[in-house]
Amino acid sequence: MTTIDLWLIDTRQPAASVAELWQSLDPDERARASRTDPGLRERFTVVHGAVRQLVAARLGIRPAGLVWRYGPNGKPEPAGADGLGVSWSASGEVAVLALAEGRAVGVDVERLHDPRTAERMAARWFPFEEARFVAEPVDPAERAARFTTLWCRREACVKAYGGRLAQSFGVPVAGPSPVPVADPGGLGAGPSRLCDVPVAGPFRAAVAALGGSSMRVDCHEWNG
Repeated sequence: MTTIDLWLIDTRQPAASVAELWQSLDPDERARASRTDPGLRERFTVVHGAVRQLVAARLGIRPAGLVWRYGPNGKPEPAGADGLGVSWSASGEVAVLALAEGRAVGVDVERLHDPRTAERMAARWFPFEEARFVAEPVDPAERAARFTTLWCRREACVKAYGGRLAQSFGVPVAGPSPVPVADPGGLGAGPSRLCDVPVAGPFRAAVAALGGSSMRVDCHEWNG
């Protein structure tokens, strides 16, 4: 069984913490942050700075010394740390980071979508059974929750394989968590497993790991 360490990150941090995290970012990250408005810049700094702290601690190096390398579709990996699976995602005031030894991972967090938009997107992009599942409930809030859960699972799966979102739309991800994915289609080769992650507030999250063996998700909180 693989243990996945999943960190819940509160992106609302005091100015002093944001300034400290900014110092650990590399030039490319600072340039990307500087191109956004102040609110998004602060969130970007917290997310990327926290990820650096946590990954660097796992590797026993300084956060500023962490170097990222990127796959063909932008999947980040820490250079010189073969075997450590890393993935992160952010939505509003919540970010999540997944770490796993010896297993590629993907994680996603999303704020609940508008119910009407959710139903339209499900009808357009999801397999027929999943689209019908989203459209079933009379309660709009449940419709939004179902869609967002399935969307998070799909995004997490894409990130684990290092593929593109369009390659995942035919892959079934519904069912009780954890969900085995036997055939990822165009995403890649081999099976994977998906697991929902509990997140407070109007959010849903999921984590995926390549391989058919079971996994355990240990949740932690990062608060600066």
